[in-house]
Amino acid sequence: RDKLVTGVQTCALPISFATGDYRISANSTVEGVVQRAITAPFNGYVKDAPLRAGDTVKSGQVIGRFDDRDLKLERTKVGSQRDQYVRQHREAMAKHDRAQTEIVSALLAQSEAQLALLDEQLARVEMKAPFDGVIVSGDLSQNLGSPVERGQVLFEVAPLDGYRIALRVDERDISSVSLSQRGELAVTSMPGDRFPFKVTKITSVNTAKDGINYFRVEAELAHRDLRLRPGMEGVGKIHVDERKLIWIWTHTLTDWMRLWFWSWLP
Repeated sequence: RDKLVTGVQTCALPISFATGDYRISANSTVEGVVQRAITAPFNGYVKDAPLRAGDTVKSGQVIGRFDDRDLKLERTKVGSQRDQYVRQHREAMAKHDRAQTEIVSALLAQSEAQLALLDEQLARVEMKAPFDGVIVSGDLSQNLGSPVERGQVLFEVAPLDGYRIALRVDERDISSVSLSQRGELAVTSMPGDRFPFKVTKITSVNTAKDGINYFRVEAELAHRDLRLRPGMEGVGKIHVDERKLIWIWTHTLTDWMRLWFWSWLP
């Protein structure tokens, strides 16, 4: 027994003084630095949607189209009304009927405004990519002919050359995170590779998930890697500093016990 105790003490002594790299782990997501939403410009119906989330696009490439038949019919109707107002305006001018001329002029201006609006809507029938990038959300291929409302987000596009890492850091570890700290990211699709990053932003907004509060921390990649895509998820580890191994292994339990005891003190 004495030998066992001596052996344990001999092993525990160097461990109590040994140090290691203290890193904070956090679930992470790759995001585009700029993410542009493509919304429905008017109430209508989806006619065609050849692309969907995950597809790469070029600037100006058509992502989807709306059905423009109703718009064209409405434009023909309003155009005919405008032509009638033009003739009525000429007749009123020829008769020197000032009152009728003013009335027809107002109607003519109204019809021209309607035509301008319809022309603008027809010009936006095609949904086009605002820049070279990848579609990170949106799939209308299964909803052709379905109605959409004005302002509804249909696609989101992110550039291929600008990414950031969004880390969800546990509130128990957020006090150890600071700007310019370095770290590494491992994504689920490439678990054997490491992508270095630097912390650039620590937000004061937290979110709750599974009973745990998380703070959003943003980081930028040290090097551009074409294999990464917005939406990829993985685990990021932020390097803090060198600390004793015994502290690294036990600080979570110690902090919990301190809070628990304090909550029960009178």
